[in-house]
This record gives sequence, C-alpha cells and structure tokens, in this order.
Amino acid sequence: MVNAVQRALLRVWRHVPRPLRRWIVRIGAPSFTVGAACLIERADGSILLVRLSYREGWGLPGGLIARREDVDDCARREVREEVDIDVELVGTPAVVVDSRPQRVDVVFRARPASGVDPAQARPSSAEIREARWFPADDLPRLQHEAVSALVALAAGDAGAAGREAGPHDGEAGDGAVLRRAAAEAARQRDALAS
Repeated sequence: MVNAVQRALLRVWRHVPRPLRRWIVRIGAPSFTVGAACLIERADGSILLVRLSYREGWGLPGGLIARREDVDDCARREVREEVDIDVELVGTPAVVVDSRPQRVDVVFRARPASGVDPAQARPSSAEIREARWFPADDLPRLQHEAVSALVALAAGDAGAAGREAGPHDGEAGDGAVLRRAAAEAARQRDALAS
C-alpha cells in the first residue's frame, strides 16, 4: 500500500513545474554554505596558515563561494584577497562536510604560482590578522575546520595513488608534506578529544 501511494505521489510530483519543485525542496531541505580553502605548500615543505581577527587558532586561507562562481576560482580569489599571493591548484580537492554549522568546504592543495615569492604572503584583508609559514610537522593550534581539511586531503591523497591524473594534478610532490601536516592535525584533534 505504501509503495502504491509513493508511486502516485511521484507521478504528481513529475507534473509540478521545475521552479516550484526546487522551491519546495529548498524549504524542506537543510541549507549549507559552500566554501573553498587552500593548503598552500612552499618548496621547503612549509605550509601557510592564517589567524582570523574574530577566531582563535590557525586556519587555511579560504572563504565562501560567490553565487555562480566556480569553486576553483573561489579558492584562488580567497587566497589572493586574504594573503595577497597567486597560487596554482594541484591534485584533487577534498570535500569536507561539517553538519553542525551546515557547511561544505572544498579544500585544495596549492603552491605559490610561478614567479610568486612566497615571502610576500601577508594579511591583505581586515579578517586576517596574521599569515605565517609553518613546518608541516610543527603546526600551531589549528581551528577544527583546518584539522578536518588536512585529514581529508591526506585521505584523498592516499586514495589517489594509482589513479589517472585529474584536472588539477601536477607536480604535487610525493605527499610527504601533506602526510606530516595531517598527522600533526590528527594529533591535535586526538589531544582535544582526550
């Protein structure tokens, strides 16, 4: 009986105009914000972290995607706005879903673009109070979003071994920097949990 009712409702649903269906789904579904962030690696294995003016701990440069903006473009734009350097995206991004604040982050590995001096990275937005390079295995206290991002990137990097190159793959290195940063992030997460 339940299946027959469901089938009947789906037949009705099929005839509801698409804009109205989208509106109904949006009302009934939880809404999430979507952002992009970058783990920027310097040639010596250091990574760039930022401290926000309104939060404690260190995080990755990034922010919310603008309407109709491509997520790759968002990642590069946010880095440029926050630390005033251009980056090249490398590897396959990781997606982190944080259900409590209802946020989805697409996290990229990146490196300073060709010809960019990494030492020029500096806060260039009122929301960033400090930007600094850290050795991957000696990170300061991280924001929980940065921990999740590093762990997700490392998991994706480990799973990418043996697959064909994707659109962002390039000279992403052997992943040692990412693995060290993710191990440090996981250590911080575990220390907070205990």
